[in-house]
Amino acid sequence: MTIIDLPDEQATVAFAARIAALATTGDVIALSGPLGAGKTVFARAFIRARGGTGEVPSPTFTLVQIYDLPGAAVWHFDCYRLRDAEEAWELGIEDAFRDGISLIEWPERIAALLPPRRLAIALLPGRVPGARRAEVEAGEGWAARLAGIAAHA
Repeated sequence: MTIIDLPDEQATVAFAARIAALATTGDVIALSGPLGAGKTVFARAFIRARGGTGEVPSPTFTLVQIYDLPGAAVWHFDCYRLRDAEEAWELGIEDAFRDGISLIEWPERIAALLPPRRLAIALLPGRVPGARRAEVEAGEGWAARLAGIAAHA
């Protein structure tokens, strides 16, 4: 596990942009952490870094938002309201895993469905107000791509 200190929201945005530059079709990025930890801030910055120019609402109520962007569609899931992991199939998660890049908030709700090739990012409160700490676990195929990213955080 790699720990990256993110002193403010702008650092979270920059971190998300660096991850977005590394992501390719079939990638799954699992964003965990408590309410208000910055999961949606990360997701919005990721989508904007991939070329998204419109509004990027939280998918809290829609459960999934799909962005057709250059290089690959980005599927932004919010699993907080799912009662059962199996409900994710109804959201098209299998298509997302195969044909797009998946950003998944509250991934612990569908843990049994997540592929081993995922990048797990836990966003946690930092030591001072407004700061965050990212705990990054690189699954299959991510370790080599992430080499040196902590040095730029």
